[in-house]
Amino acid sequence: MKLGIGIGWRPEIAAEVEALTGIDWVEAVAENLCADHLPGSLVRLRERGVTVVPHGVSLGLGGADRPDAGRLAGLAARAELLGTPLVTEHIAFVRAGGPLTATPRLEAGHLLPVPRTWDALEVLCENVRIAQDSLPVPLALENIAALISWPDEELTEGQFLAELVERTGVRLLIDVANLHTNHVNRGEDPAKALDELPLEAIAYVHVAGGVEKDGVWHDTHAHPVTAPVLDVLAELRSRVDPPGVLLERDDAFPPGAELAAELETIRGTLRAAGRPETIRVTPRAVAPASGAGNSRGAGPLAGEPAAPGARDRTAVAQTALLSSLVAGTPAPEGFDHRRLRVQSRALAAKRADVVAKVAPELPQILGDGYRAAFLDYARARPMSGGYRRDALDFAERILISGGLADPVAQRRLTHWWEDRSGPRPPRRTARIVRAARAVLVGK
Repeated sequence: MKLGIGIGWRPEIAAEVEALTGIDWVEAVAENLCADHLPGSLVRLRERGVTVVPHGVSLGLGGADRPDAGRLAGLAARAELLGTPLVTEHIAFVRAGGPLTATPRLEAGHLLPVPRTWDALEVLCENVRIAQDSLPVPLALENIAALISWPDEELTEGQFLAELVERTGVRLLIDVANLHTNHVNRGEDPAKALDELPLEAIAYVHVAGGVEKDGVWHDTHAHPVTAPVLDVLAELRSRVDPPGVLLERDDAFPPGAELAAELETIRGTLRAAGRPETIRVTPRAVAPASGAGNSRGAGPLAGEPAAPGARDRTAVAQTALLSSLVAGTPAPEGFDHRRLRVQSRALAAKRADVVAKVAPELPQILGDGYRAAFLDYARARPMSGGYRRDALDFAERILISGGLADPVAQRRLTHWWEDRSGPRPPRRTARIVRAARAVLVGK
């Protein structure tokens, strides 16, 4: 299906997106949409004939667990509501621990890279098949950006994606900004990855901005698209005419005129790279990664037998990594410790930012002390139940650890917590909060 040129729809820029001309389609974060009704802006866009594609961020198909049936049902419901031609997700893991490792469940709150190993590929392929059977429309998966690399990987990114497509028939969502990110952070050549990809499987392409700090590229989606990212887009276009190209922006939203200018730059890049004299066809390489250790032997990638215990081994490896990032446990062997520290700080900062968005009353109540207080809490309390649960747990911690010096702020925080904690048995925390409130009222 030909999608054309699109932009990521976000509530903060809904009016600006509606006002843009020449937009063929939009993409909306699936988890930000209700399963039974749409925001007015998306309704109006659909009435104009604009296609809306739901883009999931929480399935964690690259994780060791099988996909959650409830999350899959929710994504399927949104696909039905939107009448979309496809849905998309990521090749990533977002949580670890739990029954497979007999350890507490941990949430990353972020897309983390899957090791490019045969074990991880087996798990991913099985999870993708489960998802495909649960969805009413085709599924496309996105390559992610990464700050860290797994040791002892057995496949390149292009080979890993090619094998995934070969085994499952899944479509690909290629993010050229992520290819650039992995070039800076992991030394991977975007052109080589494109040479190895099954280009015929591309459903559409993402383009986004980022920023480099201290030699690390941060895929922020909060900065303008840079020339190196456009260069990767041109490399892709010189090989294939992608069905769709979409501009992503998730924060620090610019005026509509700047979004329009970025879209025009993307169009110009596609036109220039798509001239007949620039198109070339490159044979796709499928040989094993140079120097990679494949304990199951070298040879064709397709048709590899299932690896016994792959899910359990993947669970142990991913839990060890995530625990080191969010719970301060020792770093697994073979990882770059400096990069792990960068990733750990980035996860904590994102956690603070997202909690401030889902619970804006908390930074209002705590003022300038919010961020330091939250980061202190995050160091001692890994996330295990999503951002809204995280906000409640953060408020609980403050209330049971001495509260706030300002009695007005203390009352506001107590009322906020009580209003959102919902009806449930009075746990010890609830009793302490209510006792604190009674003391304050008595004053």
